[in-house]
Amino acid sequence: MAIVTISRGSYSRGKEVAEALAEKLGYQCVSRDILLEACDEFSIPEFRLIKALHDAPSVLDRFSHGRERYMSYFRAAFLNHMVRDNIVYHGLSGHFLLQGIQHVLKVRIIANMEDRIKEEMKRENSSEEEARYLLKKDDDERRKWGLSLYGKDTWNCSLYDLVLNIDILKVGKVVDILQDVVKSGLYDATPESSEILKKQALLASIHAMIVNDSPRATVSLNDGVATLGNLEGRMQNDKDVREKTAKRIIDNYHLKDVIFAKATTPKRDHINPFYNLDYK
Repeated sequence: MAIVTISRGSYSRGKEVAEALAEKLGYQCVSRDILLEACDEFSIPEFRLIKALHDAPSVLDRFSHGRERYMSYFRAAFLNHMVRDNIVYHGLSGHFLLQGIQHVLKVRIIANMEDRIKEEMKRENSSEEEARYLLKKDDDERRKWGLSLYGKDTWNCSLYDLVLNIDILKVGKVVDILQDVVKSGLYDATPESSEILKKQALLASIHAMIVNDSPRATVSLNDGVATLGNLEGRMQNDKDVREKTAKRIIDNYHLKDVIFAKATTPKRDHINPFYNLDYK
């Protein structure tokens, strides 16, 4: 079967579309559930993960790599959930994390700004000026977030298979269109596309396992052998840490072996800056 991802701005009725489509297809509808899975699996506070997923990057993030860590956890939880198929997902990252997977229908729902403002005013009991400011801020944050993490603008239509205007088509018609596309079989999973997704989920899980020690690490997989590169800290120069990490990965994911792209970098011996001083 297929996976459907729905990207939308605030008050664009994307959640309503996702829930109605999932019900018609008999699929699972997923959004915040994956956040909770990631929080439970990796023992992180939900508010920290939400902040990392929604806010534009701060200067502190660039030094602490906090965003990389939380995104690694979310990516692992997300992809391991997606391998189940028969899912309608609405929320951030779906269209980015599932690029290149043939059985994913990527959809963008757009809505008229004035209608969004009215909905914001009604739900939040705010003025028109406040509603416009908050919606614009939210849209800008989401665009900055996509550009920072993936180098792509969430408003770039090439990221999606379909872009649908909810103002013209209305929820019911959008759901009918998406149902017809899914049932056409064009986005049915194949053995090849399912294997690609499973491999990506495995790579994400391995990365999440080592991200605390090496946030910018790279992971590749070939014939059951994982290769770890771009390592930092203890993973870069501690042989014992490498051996323990390799064993954990092999045991957890039943791999043949784990190798490291570069040999350990030995630490330099301590240098006494007063060695050549004469105290006589």
